[in-house]
Amino acid sequence: MALAEAPGSFGDVGRAPARVRALSLGSVPPPALILLGILSVQVGAGLAKHLFERLPPTSVVSIRLLASALVLGFLARKALRTVLRDHSWRNLAVVAGYGVSLAGMNYAFYQSLSRIPLGVAVTIEFLGPLSVAIVGSRRPRDAVWVVLAGSGVVMLARGGGDVDLLGIVFALLAAVGWASYILLTAATGQRFPGTTGLALASIIGTLVMLPGGIAAGAAAGGGALLDPSLLLIGLGVGLLSSVIPYSLELEALRRVPARVFGILMSLEPAVAALVGVVVLGEILTGRQWVAIGCVIVACAGATRSQKEPPEAPEA
Repeated sequence: MALAEAPGSFGDVGRAPARVRALSLGSVPPPALILLGILSVQVGAGLAKHLFERLPPTSVVSIRLLASALVLGFLARKALRTVLRDHSWRNLAVVAGYGVSLAGMNYAFYQSLSRIPLGVAVTIEFLGPLSVAIVGSRRPRDAVWVVLAGSGVVMLARGGGDVDLLGIVFALLAAVGWASYILLTAATGQRFPGTTGLALASIIGTLVMLPGGIAAGAAAGGGALLDPSLLLIGLGVGLLSSVIPYSLELEALRRVPARVFGILMSLEPAVAALVGVVVLGEILTGRQWVAIGCVIVACAGATRSQKEPPEAPEA
């Protein structure tokens, strides 16, 4: 997801000694940052799927969101202290919708992930940002990208491997959630500086999911929710899936055009499929790889053909 922020908003980072800055993310080429961010997200998803053996998906989503909220809330703690005083109820309603979309997107994605391979789930979910990229377009060639992406999803849904229809439906719901998330990220970024909006949305999303996560965990036995090793893995999932890629994307977007960023992000379904093979042992069929390729080409083509790509929203 495209995220951007004004340089120096991480407080004392901008005042770090020269030697520390020389070793910072600024010395890493932007394409490498983007690919590392993609890899981080997908490895986090792979770890989350391993947790499904002990915890239901709803509980794993809750732990992930809680970990992200704790870290991001700590980073934005000063701004959060005055958020009610400094912002109107309309602004707070926007960030509340952002938090709900964040929770819904993750819930649907993890439900999908518990039923279908990682690469397939991410490929279908990518229809969300693709739809945002081409909505309202009247260019005939954008219809080609829609048909190509739709063909890929149809191939995934019609057979091969461990794909079931309920998993496909949840992935499509995750795509809707991702599209909403992108739009609300832009709206939130216009109203809240730095990481404040994302931190507040993470807290709201956690509050939305946590009761269901606790209830689902209790129904599944309950004791696993208090297992320190599982909670530690959940913390790792939160860091890998949110905090680390956010930081990497933030730095990359300072140094590359949004269009280039979008094209590189189109590689995410392929990376997800490879992580699924390596981390989860999910071997895809040739038909599934072709379908994933169709969606990747459609996403890259839609991004490349934008005359004026939208600014990366702040978070």
